[in-house]
Amino acid sequence: MARRQGHGAGQTGLITPLPAVTLVLGGARSGKSSYAETLLDSHIGRRVYVATAEVRDDEMAERVKLHQARRDPDWGLVEEPLALADRLVAETEKGAAVLVDCLTLWLTNVMLAERDVARECADLDAALGQCGGPVILVANEVGLGIVPDNRLARDFRDHAGRLNQRMAARADHVVFIAAGLPLALKR
Repeated sequence: MARRQGHGAGQTGLITPLPAVTLVLGGARSGKSSYAETLLDSHIGRRVYVATAEVRDDEMAERVKLHQARRDPDWGLVEEPLALADRLVAETEKGAAVLVDCLTLWLTNVMLAERDVARECADLDAALGQCGGPVILVANEVGLGIVPDNRLARDFRDHAGRLNQRMAARADHVVFIAAGLPLALKR
């Protein structure tokens, strides 16, 4: 049997299959993206990183460069700020394992485009049931801090909380990352 290092390998070092849907939650700079990437170390086939960020400033451009430098060059890259549901189905039909980084930025894009958030989230949920390969979703847990002082920020926090709950219900495996350490919430 094949042996490989990483979070997907069991104590024996044998590769274990990835769950159909994994959700990795955490705060900003918690280590959630790098943890999610290591989960795909156990995947033998094609790996695709679906980036939802739209680079709008120098700081975001620097974050994107850091993420790209960290990944192996054999990763595929798809930039998809809005049509996430369709993209997931298309990429997994081609046999890829997909990492979406991140749902929170995707939600931001949906809100800025003035799309129907509930409909987009429902479409994403439905698409996850149609995927032909494993999907790892990365999302920020934004509701742990101070109540925002304006309506838009409160709406965003509420939409993000509902989206995370929906994705956690759909997911086979949910992990919360704090200070780079994983805490399994659902297996």
